[in-house]
Amino acid sequence: MSMIPVILCGGSGTRLWPLSRKSFPKQFVPLVGDKSLLQLTLERVAPLGPETMAVASEDHRFMVADTLRQAKAKGTIVLEPVARNTAAAIALATLQADPDAYLLFCPADHYIPDAAAFCRTVKEGLSAAENGAIVTFGIVPTFPSTAYGYIRQGALRPDGALQVKKFIEKPDAAAAQQLLLEGDTLWNGGIFLARARFMLEALEEHAPDILAACRTAMKGARREEPGNAAAGTVFVRPDAAAFAACRSQSIDYAVMEKHAQVAVLPFRSQWSDVGSWNAVADLAPADAEDNRVQGQGWVQGARNTFIHAPHRPVVALGTEDLLIIDTPDAVLVANRACAEQVKDVVATLEQSNASQAVFHRKVVRPWGWYDSVDAGERFQVKRIGVKPGASLSLQKHHHRAEHWIVVRGTAEVTRGAETFLLSENQSTYIPIGEVHRLHNPGKMELEMIEVQSGGYLGEDDIVRLEDTYGRA
Repeated sequence: MSMIPVILCGGSGTRLWPLSRKSFPKQFVPLVGDKSLLQLTLERVAPLGPETMAVASEDHRFMVADTLRQAKAKGTIVLEPVARNTAAAIALATLQADPDAYLLFCPADHYIPDAAAFCRTVKEGLSAAENGAIVTFGIVPTFPSTAYGYIRQGALRPDGALQVKKFIEKPDAAAAQQLLLEGDTLWNGGIFLARARFMLEALEEHAPDILAACRTAMKGARREEPGNAAAGTVFVRPDAAAFAACRSQSIDYAVMEKHAQVAVLPFRSQWSDVGSWNAVADLAPADAEDNRVQGQGWVQGARNTFIHAPHRPVVALGTEDLLIIDTPDAVLVANRACAEQVKDVVATLEQSNASQAVFHRKVVRPWGWYDSVDAGERFQVKRIGVKPGASLSLQKHHHRAEHWIVVRGTAEVTRGAETFLLSENQSTYIPIGEVHRLHNPGKMELEMIEVQSGGYLGEDDIVRLEDTYGRA
């Protein structure tokens, strides 16, 4: 019985700003130890099938591919040219799969520490899925949450699952309390199991326009193998114009709330969608005064305060009910009661054209990363990391010169007509207008300091003469 876990990697995670930003959303951030939620999700579903499928933004393609490699997973990454919500993402994945395959749709950003319990619950749903149902896995609620939708359970089905009686939108506090007291409701975790053919039938019945647009997009799809990714991983790029014409709607609204054949199984172990800083705080142990600290945080005379401080000491003195989130270029201080409003602050920052609303100081690239550590009039300093075997494109700059200093590893430098190696503590100079390329020939990450100087230092002052990584 073939099962393919499908990881839905969309979402901007703005409620976890400033750590999560649109260019580097929460599913890629190492929130639990040194692992991202996406990596933990891939490791959790690994026992369910030998190959994985992911649906992700074109902009995040290499972060997904790198995470597959870290999780020792392989499979297909379907790249959405634009965001069109979960109904379209699920349609793309379903069209990519064999019609007889069982597809398990999982968000990339959930935290479920008991992977064995999760896999057991999923397998309990196979009988209902075989009989034509779309199976959802409801979370047994532990408090009257207003942040989640609810599922009302119905009668027991012959296949062992429960019929879904009703989907309930996110309630207010009083309604959430009443739902908890009634005892027949579950949190809607957004996890679904279905045979591909039955999911297609449901989409055809309830959202035929979404399915038609996705079918056209997949007919024009291109397949590519990404460099420096997990062996056996491929990119599938649907036709951009066809997919852009697709309507944006969640799978709950488009299908689940209308479909007759929807079953539910309760999941009784720990679960979090890590949807706010309060949820992140709950992952850390508390002291006697209910303070929680990640990184270099210090509390004194504080109560119910959470500090996330991975880079430098952050001290909370005499505080109460606070969230303090420190990053290299932005700091959030919020009352814990206002955690759900962080996304509104991000929207305000975006309207003000604050780059920190969207971008981190450290930027991920297909070949590695760079971190803009300092900048001023006519200069900029960056730390640069290049993956083993990776290269930057052959390029030149019209307005800036660059000095490169190797901190760790070995750099193969092309400068004009010459190519040479630099080892640790060695440096070179790239004049304005000089054709150049940087390559890491080694087996460890190359780390460098780059000092740029000139009249214009924007990222658009790059003339690529030969692109070694291209769109892939």
